Amino acid sequence: MRLPVYLDYHATAPVDPEVLQAMMPYFTEVFGNAASRNHEYGWTAEAAVERARQQVAKLIGATEKEIIFTSGATESNNLAIQGVAEMYKEKGNHIITSPIEHKAVLDTCHALEKKGFEITYLPVDHYGRVTAEVVRNAITPKTILVSVMAANNEIGTINPLREIGKVCKEKGVLFHTDAVQAIGKTPINVEEMGIDLLSMTAHKVYGPKGVAALYVRRKNPRVRLAAIVHGGGHERGMRSGTLNVPGIVGFGKAIEVAGRSMVEEGARIQMLRDLLWEKIQTELDEVYLNGHPTERLPGNLNVSFAYVEGESLMMGMKELAVSSGSACTSASLEPSYVLKNIGVGEDLAHTSIRFGLGRFTTQEEIEFAAKKVISTVKKLRDLSPLYEMAKEGIDLKSVNWTGH
Repeated sequence: MRLPVYLDYHATAPVDPEVLQAMMPYFTEVFGNAASRNHEYGWTAEAAVERARQQVAKLIGATEKEIIFTSGATESNNLAIQGVAEMYKEKGNHIITSPIEHKAVLDTCHALEKKGFEITYLPVDHYGRVTAEVVRNAITPKTILVSVMAANNEIGTINPLREIGKVCKEKGVLFHTDAVQAIGKTPINVEEMGIDLLSMTAHKVYGPKGVAALYVRRKNPRVRLAAIVHGGGHERGMRSGTLNVPGIVGFGKAIEVAGRSMVEEGARIQMLRDLLWEKIQTELDEVYLNGHPTERLPGNLNVSFAYVEGESLMMGMKELAVSSGSACTSASLEPSYVLKNIGVGEDLAHTSIRFGLGRFTTQEEIEFAAKKVISTVKKLRDLSPLYEMAKEGIDLKSVNWTGH
């Protein structure tokens, strides 16, 4: 077992050996530019890109002509949201999203607000879900786009995309989903779910970093986007720039492997996640699950450990690579905006840890992680006067904390 045990698969995943093998020839032997139309080097590279396009399209029920390759999910989200905003601004200036989206969506929306667009941030329930009814009530005649993530990167909650897509179709509004965490983990079909634009990336599905895609619907309706990167008119004019052929080949292969193994792999990962949660709950009191109990990604476990500071907990278990629910902003530790928006109090938000399990997680690692978490929490709580007071039945909220 390699230490530290890697339990941060939501941040990134290692490249699968099968994916790496598929990529290798495209660095040295098949090194042509996919836009070189005059010789075999270019044709071979272009054929490899088109094959990857088909692999990616197949997983989500799209056609290869609807897949645009980009440099990352951040660019895919920017292209989807800014591209629609610019192209459809004559029709309206209203965009709907949720307050717990990834920063790549939120920051893009904030930038558009400065340009005069009106953004509605929908309320989410205490599991972090957006309901179709809330979307319906927010749509106005000026609405041009709804952008709601498929699954949350912190708490793993999966949104009811099919129901949201149905509302958007009824109202004639475009529907974009940031599906970065969901692709390859949970089934997504753009036709069945009424999705018009979908962002995804390779490195969350055991492919390389620096390559991603945006699905752009071609009919019923045909979605048009204004380009945000200009150049040689690559990718049907939507995204100029020399294509990252080895990366794209790796992305295609990673998606193919994910499609093949998703059901079996998901069940195994979920079993390990449930084992970890069961062990934590058995040994510790005052632990709280964040996110939906069942409608969540198989590898996600986000837990608040009351009376233990999240950062101290992480420092105490250096043998585990996990992430804290607190985002470090400049000099101050701000609790996660996702947890705040689902109603987790500031005290508890500061104590949360996100465990992300994946393809290469083993039962041995989970047994080790559980022991490490339990012993560290117990040790820190032994040092906590607050925990001691709470155990004695003192209502901490009623305590008058004065300096005298």
